Amino acid sequence: FLPTPFTLRSSKGSERERERSEQLSRLCLSCDFPFLYTRTMRRASTLASSALCRALLPAHDGCAAVQRRLVQAALYGTTTTSASARRRRFSTAPSSISGRSARVASLGLAGAVISVAGATSFFGEVYAKEPPSPELVPKDVVLYQYEACPFCNKVKAFLDYYSIPYKVVEVNPISKKEIKWSDYKKVPILMVDGEQLVDSSAIIDKLGNRILPDKSIDPVSDDNEEQKWRQWVDNHLVHVLSPNIYRNTSEALESFDYITSNGNFSFTEKITVKYAGAAAMYFVSKNLKKKYNIIDERAALYEAAETWVDALNGREFLGGSKPNLADLAVFGVLRPIRYLRSGRDMVEQTRIGKWYARMESAVGESSRIKA
Repeated sequence: FLPTPFTLRSSKGSERERERSEQLSRLCLSCDFPFLYTRTMRRASTLASSALCRALLPAHDGCAAVQRRLVQAALYGTTTTSASARRRRFSTAPSSISGRSARVASLGLAGAVISVAGATSFFGEVYAKEPPSPELVPKDVVLYQYEACPFCNKVKAFLDYYSIPYKVVEVNPISKKEIKWSDYKKVPILMVDGEQLVDSSAIIDKLGNRILPDKSIDPVSDDNEEQKWRQWVDNHLVHVLSPNIYRNTSEALESFDYITSNGNFSFTEKITVKYAGAAAMYFVSKNLKKKYNIIDERAALYEAAETWVDALNGREFLGGSKPNLADLAVFGVLRPIRYLRSGRDMVEQTRIGKWYARMESAVGESSRIKA
């Protein structure tokens, strides 16, 4: 990212500055990307701040050391000095700063902020989540699911985006022994503080009204854009997924390999679920293809992806600057296929990839509680 040699010349062209610049150049050319990214931003912040100080307010000999110490302290230091030495600098420097040096500090900090902000924008935007008020967050949430189920993943996208901690119970799709206690024999089932919620859209509506009391969620109204596209997900998008996931035996096995690798199955159960499940879903997908009059499953998937991108109409999300429930629904049902063959084909052949990447950033890390 930095040319060679990378040299930052001060007005005096000191030997120390040239040595530090050459060291930085060698560091940038020899490091792995994640390490390079972190260290480069730190070095860039210090160097940019130092250069800005000199350019706008040349230092006199008497305050040059104070300037350097203050900038290093403000940035938590990037030299080879010890942590204790940096803490001493941070605590002692302010007592000896003149008004002129204080202004230098402000300029240095401004330079640091500008350089870090520039680096952040270069490496991509980070979207903020919308966690609800802590007192509104349920204390005990358990999701009974199939790992690759689009409806289950729709619920997980909602839980993850709103940072609601939850546990997962993987249901054996053959025996369903994990949900024998329930009269409802489908997934997802979400237990919220002892209350059973079923049906993915109903779960999101009820839980949304609980944690977002200021945002009315009306599952009946079809006048608003958000609700219209949520219904499109349930009534159309999910129906083109299974024929694509289980399009042939190899893709069906790929999907069930993903399912069994993420579930709590014994070795025997893994073999049974993988091969019996893949065979069963292969034939189910053929029936779904006929039922929904799908001639070419890939073409139907690509068309659905393009339809969604058209609905965005140039916006980052359907919700504008932040995802709404329709964004979360589309993202949720597509998430289990994204890195399967069908999902890779979809991203390569349509325009949906950029929106999907923004959604991955917005939803962020899972709030799932690991067992």
